[in-house]
Amino acid sequence: MRPIQVKQLDYDLTPTAGLALVGHHLKTLAPVLAEVDAALPVRTGVASSDIVRSYLGLLVQGKSDFDAIENLRGDKFFKQALGIGLLPSSPTLRQRMDAGAVALGALVPAMIERLLVRSAPDYGVLPCGWLPLDIDTFAMDNSGTSKQGVGRTYAGVDGYCPLAAYLGSHGFCLELSLRPGVQHSAKHTDEDLRAIVPLAQRLSAAGPKAPVLARLDSGFDSAALMAAIEAMNGGGLPQVDWLIKWNPRSTDAAQMAAELDAAGAAWEHLRKGKRQVIFERSVQLAGVGRLVRRVLRLVERTIGAAGQHLILPEYELDGWTTTLPARIGAAQVIALYADHGTHEQFHAEFKTDLDLTRLPSGKFDTNALVCALAAVAMNILRLMGQQGLLGPDAPVRHAAKRRRIKTVMQELIYRAGRLIEHGRRFILGLGANDRSACAFMRLHREHVCRAETA
Repeated sequence: MRPIQVKQLDYDLTPTAGLALVGHHLKTLAPVLAEVDAALPVRTGVASSDIVRSYLGLLVQGKSDFDAIENLRGDKFFKQALGIGLLPSSPTLRQRMDAGAVALGALVPAMIERLLVRSAPDYGVLPCGWLPLDIDTFAMDNSGTSKQGVGRTYAGVDGYCPLAAYLGSHGFCLELSLRPGVQHSAKHTDEDLRAIVPLAQRLSAAGPKAPVLARLDSGFDSAALMAAIEAMNGGGLPQVDWLIKWNPRSTDAAQMAAELDAAGAAWEHLRKGKRQVIFERSVQLAGVGRLVRRVLRLVERTIGAAGQHLILPEYELDGWTTTLPARIGAAQVIALYADHGTHEQFHAEFKTDLDLTRLPSGKFDTNALVCALAAVAMNILRLMGQQGLLGPDAPVRHAAKRRRIKTVMQELIYRAGRLIEHGRRFILGLGANDRSACAFMRLHREHVCRAETA
């Protein structure tokens, strides 16, 4: 084997050529970034929009720590690719995000809406014709810290419980709202719904023009929340329906089984000693002007899975409250809620791929801004994956309807490139052996053509 020599070259290289594609998406956000500068003006120094651009540039690389910006000081490509005028230092980045956390966070929904409307992605409409809107909370483990808002979560760890909302089967994030760890799922959710649901309706109106189906778990089983969702209907926007897991609370399942037997219900025998029945009832909820359906599934076991006869029968009662029409059968309603579980993968992408399990600041408002910007970064990466990694010129991967965020980083963000400055132009050179080069250059051409025709 021939020995390998290592030396430093006299020209600029970048390990993150994909930031050039991220820069195109930031150009789409230019009007909102101008609002950022207007809301938080500075006389000298780093513009507020450059703070946002710089931090988004870190997040799309899977870095959330403020100190990571120090490794990019003097990196000409990072600034050029993202349109940054003056790159902040780590203390400046932290201090400016602390000072402008609330004002910047208020403009993030406008960033998300503009990004998705202008990109017109395939959100992933369900086969039944509805566009899913999955809303849920999840735990962020920040044990061993004294950060503001850290508390005991439902998962048994100290941390935060943010509320996330994803539009479509492909997981475009509409909101990642940070919450204290001790906050119950349903608390203040009506306020979040008043922002999330109309945004989902507007995006559907601009894209697939499909009715929206909000799916939530039993932590949100509240007549008040259902009435809040119902109030979003009207005004010429797409219809919004909901599918919420019912909380049985103190319902006597044994008594319900006896009543069903007396009524001659058609039980399905799944195996010896185990039977189930699926049925539904109409329910009138306060604040909801139409009857809703409650699909119920009752399972009775007299013999355990290992063949042991039980002294008393065991009952398992599940239910789902929905406004879906009767043509969507009870079994299909249950299947639609089971599909809601896909959103757990999106939670994992935030916590692992974007490195957001442990948030970087000790201040709650700053961490809330970090989460809000992470939603923007996720959508940018999701768009890059959908546009660049699913076509025939994409790097060889298993067939899929979407690529996870980590795959987008590996195949499009972390690409080696040489930065060439010639004739007052910047040229990004990709390697001859780069398997992503064809998809990369196609995406770049599409963005340039879109900008020229806009």
